Amino acid sequence: IIMENLHGIKRTLGSRQKAKKPILINDLKKIIKAIDEELIRAKTLIESKVKSQIKLRDKALVLIGFAGGFRRSELVNIDYDDIEFVIEGVKILIKRSKTDQSGEGSIKAIPYFQNKEFCPVIALKDYIKYKFSDNREGKIFDISDKSVALIIKRYAEKAGLDSTKYAGHSLRSGFATTAAE
Repeated sequence: IIMENLHGIKRTLGSRQKAKKPILINDLKKIIKAIDEELIRAKTLIESKVKSQIKLRDKALVLIGFAGGFRRSELVNIDYDDIEFVIEGVKILIKRSKTDQSGEGSIKAIPYFQNKEFCPVIALKDYIKYKFSDNREGKIFDISDKSVALIIKRYAEKAGLDSTKYAGHSLRSGFATTAAE
């Protein structure tokens, strides 16, 4: 009863959310450069296949998450069968999201970027080629939604940014902010 009352008060009065900073274009470029530097280092190590796959995954995750304005939960639930590469880029089926409670699904289309270094479609293709060389089924990123936030924080720090100001939602809010600008 006490918990129900507290939740009712919170709904009535509201509670201030500690918003995280959006990842804007310049921050995104720094993060991708940090991932690329790690990828180069990983390729020189003995255990390079596993480390390279992780770095390719992280780069694809960040670029696709930003370019598509994805929620963390949407990113981690993308299956191999949900992706269709087309001449213009890639179409990704989102089977269910926070705003699609009936489960009708929607498709997010992401075009090729002129700058190949920051192109989400190329990054996704590189990662898929590396990860799905034998078996072409399952989750694309195969991580938890909490891991998305941790990956963003890790590379924000490596890029010289204040990692405490970023979280999983920073990709989506960065997309929205950049589009509005």
